[in-house]
Amino acid sequence: MKIVGDSEHFKQPYDIDEDYVSSKTTDKRDSEAVQKVGMELVSLSKTQLDKIELDEFLYDAILQTRKIKVNTEAYRRHMQYIGKLMRNFDIEPIKASLAIVLNKNNNETAKLQMFEKMRERLLTQGDEEIQTVVEHYPQLDRQKLRTLVRQATKELAKGTDSKSSKELFKYLRSEIQD
Repeated sequence: MKIVGDSEHFKQPYDIDEDYVSSKTTDKRDSEAVQKVGMELVSLSKTQLDKIELDEFLYDAILQTRKIKVNTEAYRRHMQYIGKLMRNFDIEPIKASLAIVLNKNNNETAKLQMFEKMRERLLTQGDEEIQTVVEHYPQLDRQKLRTLVRQATKELAKGTDSKSSKELFKYLRSEIQD
């Protein structure tokens, strides 16, 4: 005999599914997170954007965003459209690619600062620092390095803009690959 209030009669398909999300708040939070990733993608330059593997519709939508004035209703709706497109894709690979692209810029900046400091040490300490740098980076040509340092110190002593100093920086940047 079955009782009318039996729980088996009232079971719903989502009662069995553990992945079912019943909260609208959770859905909204997920949408906002996807939209934030979309906003980060929109803020990238075209060359940075090309390094991230994106669907062609999403890529075109991101590029079209640049034609729309920021802080307008059309911009807000377009960002929601980008979020809607992104919900169809797995966001984790896009986030990982985005982190790599953004961190790569930080790494490039750090390398440029390292070369700048190395150039300054070469100009101030002279032959001692040249010896240290050549020992650490054997691919560098000692004679060329000495010539560039000597020319740069002469130009800086005169008080003119040092062309050799710039050449020294370019030489260090091109020869040292870390």
